[in-house]
Amino acid sequence: MSEDLKVVALGGGHGLYASLSALRRVTSELTAVVTVADDGGSSGRLRRELGVLPPGDLRMALAALCGDDDWGRTWSEVVQHRFRSEGDLHGHAVGNLLIVALWERLGDTVAGLDWVGRLLGAHGRVLPMASVPLDIAAEVELDGRVSTVYGQVACALTPGRVRAISLLPTDPPACPEAVQAVLEADWVVFGPGSWFTSVLPHLKVPELADALLRTRARRLVALNLAPQPGETDGFSPQKHLEVLRQHAPSLTIDVVLADTGVAEDGEELEKAAAELGGRLVMAPVADEDGSPRHDAQRLASVLDEIFREKR
Repeated sequence: MSEDLKVVALGGGHGLYASLSALRRVTSELTAVVTVADDGGSSGRLRRELGVLPPGDLRMALAALCGDDDWGRTWSEVVQHRFRSEGDLHGHAVGNLLIVALWERLGDTVAGLDWVGRLLGAHGRVLPMASVPLDIAAEVELDGRVSTVYGQVACALTPGRVRAISLLPTDPPACPEAVQAVLEADWVVFGPGSWFTSVLPHLKVPELADALLRTRARRLVALNLAPQPGETDGFSPQKHLEVLRQHAPSLTIDVVLADTGVAEDGEELEKAAAELGGRLVMAPVADEDGSPRHDAQRLASVLDEIFREKR
């Protein structure tokens, strides 16, 4: 295994959960840098009521880093547990409340996340990509007309095709620890995940984007197994890479990882990877049940081989 390699994974939500579930099996030097633009559900409510970073994606990343022993499995389930009631607690996740409580108690976002990580026995560190809550502004094309929608939920659910995203505020302060982790990394992993709301936002935080360009780390893109309804309907795997290039023209990628069952046109995908400066690796990384989910052990094995230059 590649235990001594420092790996930084970028993203949010279920995509980052899949990535971290695999990467924690590969390296003991793992840092998740998580988007902080969620404005829906429990996270949105806490964000609006208390003025904090939305904790949901941070909570999911911590849950993904829990071990496979009884302690890890139990705490992973507890922090993901949502209350069901007719009252104000309905829909809130236990982990969201725990994280916010530590933020209020300690007055330090990163310290609070580190405390939760120690409690859970997390196999890695979780950091926000920015020090303030963010909003996503998306350019959406529908019936030949382009309009702008605001907010992560609206971006994900709006009819039409998302063309580009930007962040509000436009020059948010990056989390210093996240910037440092990127600069010290051996590998940086983008995706899988919601392309416009979880992966690309990292490239719109100026200090973080600069670190991603300056780092000596090699960069890997793990492609999604299926287009995401509302965000990337009709996108081919290579279209995801084209959009990445549009949002970060100076960014080069070393490896593009795609599932063998997803890439219908391997030649075109290989060409798109080459245009980003990288090579294409195709391997079976999807769940055997046929669902569009990554299998943690399969993905871990392939990533380990790539990191050790065996594939």
